[in-house]
Amino acid sequence: MQGPRNEDRRAERPSGPPGGKALTRLVQELARAGLADEAVASVGMATPGLEAQGQQDLLARAVGPQAAESSGWMAARAEPVAPDTEGVAAQYRAVAEQLAAPAAVPVPKWRSIGPWTVPGGQTYGASRVNISGRISAIAPDPANPARVLVGAAGGGVWETDDRGTSWTPRTDDAPTLTIGALAFDPAFPGTVLAGTGEGNWWSWLGAGVLRSTDGGTKWGPWCAAPFVGQGFYDLVFDPTRPNTVLAATTGGLYTSTDGGASWTVRRDIRTWSLAVSGSGEALAAGQDGLVGSTDGGSTWNTIALPNTATSFSRFAVAIAPSDPTVAYGWACDAAGTAKLWRRTGGAWTALTPPAGVNVSQAWYDWFLAVAPDRAGQVYLGAIDAYRGDLWGTTWSWLDISTKGPGGDSIHPDQHTIAFEPGAPDVVYVGNDGGLFRSPDRGVAWEHLNNGLEITEFEYLSQDFGSSRWLLGGTQDNGTNRWTGSPTWTHVQDGDGGDCAVNRANPDTVFHTFFRMSPERSDQRGEPGTWQYVPPPVPSGEGSLFYPPLETSATNGATVALGGQALYVSRDNAVNWTRLAFPTAGTASAMYIPHADEVLVGTTGGSLFRTTWTGTAWSVPIELGTPRAGAWVSDIYADSTNTDDIWVTHSAIGGGRIWHSTDGGSTWTDRSAGLPPLPLNAVEIDPSNHERLWVAADLGVHESTDGGNTWHAFSDGLPNAFIGDIVLHPHARVLRAGTRNRGVWEVPVDGWPAEPMCGTQWTGTLAGGQTQSWSTFDWPATWHVLWTIMPTTPRPGSPQLRWTVQVERSASEYLTYRITVSNLTTEPVSFEGRYAILSLY
Repeated sequence: MQGPRNEDRRAERPSGPPGGKALTRLVQELARAGLADEAVASVGMATPGLEAQGQQDLLARAVGPQAAESSGWMAARAEPVAPDTEGVAAQYRAVAEQLAAPAAVPVPKWRSIGPWTVPGGQTYGASRVNISGRISAIAPDPANPARVLVGAAGGGVWETDDRGTSWTPRTDDAPTLTIGALAFDPAFPGTVLAGTGEGNWWSWLGAGVLRSTDGGTKWGPWCAAPFVGQGFYDLVFDPTRPNTVLAATTGGLYTSTDGGASWTVRRDIRTWSLAVSGSGEALAAGQDGLVGSTDGGSTWNTIALPNTATSFSRFAVAIAPSDPTVAYGWACDAAGTAKLWRRTGGAWTALTPPAGVNVSQAWYDWFLAVAPDRAGQVYLGAIDAYRGDLWGTTWSWLDISTKGPGGDSIHPDQHTIAFEPGAPDVVYVGNDGGLFRSPDRGVAWEHLNNGLEITEFEYLSQDFGSSRWLLGGTQDNGTNRWTGSPTWTHVQDGDGGDCAVNRANPDTVFHTFFRMSPERSDQRGEPGTWQYVPPPVPSGEGSLFYPPLETSATNGATVALGGQALYVSRDNAVNWTRLAFPTAGTASAMYIPHADEVLVGTTGGSLFRTTWTGTAWSVPIELGTPRAGAWVSDIYADSTNTDDIWVTHSAIGGGRIWHSTDGGSTWTDRSAGLPPLPLNAVEIDPSNHERLWVAADLGVHESTDGGNTWHAFSDGLPNAFIGDIVLHPHARVLRAGTRNRGVWEVPVDGWPAEPMCGTQWTGTLAGGQTQSWSTFDWPATWHVLWTIMPTTPRPGSPQLRWTVQVERSASEYLTYRITVSNLTTEPVSFEGRYAILSLY
């Protein structure tokens, strides 16, 4: 596998199995939580034309054949198994409500560190853009065009009152931050509904409908049933019938006649798109095709289309606002063929879609809209976005998202589109990179991503010698670096996977794209300094989409990458050693407590250890497994006693954090008191091993007694999915990387209220004498002020003068050399005092 060339840093076009990279990621996301039936259903939805064996092969490639077999995914199913998403979503909803309540134990408050924006983000075109993260819904206020609401897929509802110049999050404490649809009530413009459980991805986390009555500033739950565990694709008010609302979800087509407070299911098949005209006609597009209604959605009739299919992986429908007799359908059928239709005079005709349109991720990337003032102008979204214009009887198509030199390109993977009320030239598009606005129907674009803090982080790594340095892999927005500014640096393109920093030499850093594709930079990740350093992976050997990557937690140049075998290097990925697992498995977590030992966990729950013998790596040995068949999400081992091990699992329905003091022979379940959600990461306080933190899908939790009891440690943290946490031991700051709410930090001991002062040494100088003292191993992150204070009274004149010199004695420690001169002719005794102004 070849990584992208440094000189061609644009986004990578989707490739791989049916359903594209997005489907592989979704399957693995469901697998790590143990939601096997939901994963099977998702594959069936996204690849309806793929035969049963092909779908099973796709599942096996996504999570590894061993995990698939142990979970029963590969078993033949006469009928699909309905996933228990309602029960799972109810658990998440309950935890979110608990986290939103006042903390039972006082804890420090989290704060956001961005990204406020990321310049230089990737496109498929020649230009670069500022990016934020995945947008799933857009709703301009019909009564105030300057106000726009957007829904981030996992980042909640955001509001702007100045057309995107500034943004404010509005639902951080909501039961879920997964948003799939937004709709203003045309009869009462201050009323807005938000459908949760974003259908494209986070459908199983749906918690119902949220409502705002002040235009989108304040929100509250409006109804839960029947949508708990369902994801929204669309919400539409019927402008001809007050309080009538239609909803398109993963669970079907619903209608409400009381403004969304209660609902009736009208069709129990996945429905993606809705359109209601000013004459009261409604159209709905779902897995089985197009249907229509003329009675407010109570009854629906099938609409026959030419050259149609019986099953689809995506379908969108739109009615022309300027002429309700004109409508369009835009679909990808089960065979993976793009289909486009237009209705005029009551008859539907097939049109030729844009040449080269990529529909490989149609289940994930899709939209359709008609210009408000032109029934012959249509916008199509897939991976790219297109504008079609009808001139007489001929259609012309323009790719409006991917342009050559001199053009404004936007990020790929299109999800939603909207127009500014009263200004049909102004178009908003939301995609995996954020929100973009065109003043001229897609010819020119500007990003609206400053202050829209919704970047979707997968992994974090840090420099232990700096309190303001992070490297993070992000979903479809590459690898990005923080050095203290809210504006992060985009250092590499593609899919940002796991990343790592050499602790002994933090100039050397690593990142991955997807699969086994590591790169190394010896210049702290500066753009253009990455070298592709892949291990020798045999053809056909698999891995997770984002395989685990680790460097030594303490010393040396050991780096490891885990797939269906373990790859270890002792020279910063210059040379690799392949180590086969004693029993087949796919690596899902690793830890390197020191340069001579590597621990590996797998998607099937197995744990392995290899050690350096002095000349070679030992054959990995299998440790005792705390929970067989459960995805291992993180591992920690004490570097001075590697028999002291912590392991977390992300699979729900059992123990999710375990502790061993005998090298993995026996395990103690420490999950009691934690919410019943997947755990994704664990951090241990190196200064107090009884204190530890875990990141759940929602919330961070702390134990101060070795895992015997737990309490929430989430004050100020949004109810967003948390994928990774890292503790900076010197700055005493814990960071959390979230999906669609950026990166957050908290001082685990609170911010110091006053300097920490003390005496480091005492000394005496003879008259006129000068002498130096050195004090070692001060963390480089600390801000220290040195003072020399005489203890021998001598009123009337200065007695001492001193200078301070600083030496970087190691990557994360400083030596202070303090030179003191006695300005008198008599002996003077003194104290060498310090004041630690900040650990950060």
